[in-house]
Amino acid sequence: MSSIMQANTEHLYDTPAPEQLKKFQNFLKRVDKRVILKQLPDLHEAAFEKIDCLDCARCCKSYSPRFKMPDIKRISKYMGMKETAFIDMYLSMDEEGDYVSKTRPCPFLGNDNACSIYDHRPTDCQRFPYTDEDVFFKRIPITMKNAEFCPAVHDVMNALIAK
Repeated sequence: MSSIMQANTEHLYDTPAPEQLKKFQNFLKRVDKRVILKQLPDLHEAAFEKIDCLDCARCCKSYSPRFKMPDIKRISKYMGMKETAFIDMYLSMDEEGDYVSKTRPCPFLGNDNACSIYDHRPTDCQRFPYTDEDVFFKRIPITMKNAEFCPAVHDVMNALIAK
């Protein structure tokens, strides 16, 4: 990333202020969901033209996706492990009954912020940060949690409020 572009996007990596998050949460509660859904794909694409996940990886450092059984089957096969061994080595069950990573950061995150199982990663990781789908406004608590650390959510949030 060029130094000029980095200077223009550096603020996106800042954690939004609590009052900004509250403003966004209130916005999501009252906005016309159909209008937002139409805007999200373009805003998502614009955000990722500015943001390189390999510069950040906050999602992988502070958060665990859900590992559903299809994910576990796919990843364990890729790694040449039995599913039970994969679960025992890498996963635990959370309070909602979902498998999540035992450790933070994610055990598959490299020192270069790249994912060692990227082509086989969990579906939650593939879809994250949900800025181009209806989860963005249908599951406001998830969006708000993601807005605290993901610069793409932060960017989409700011663009929506500015409109």
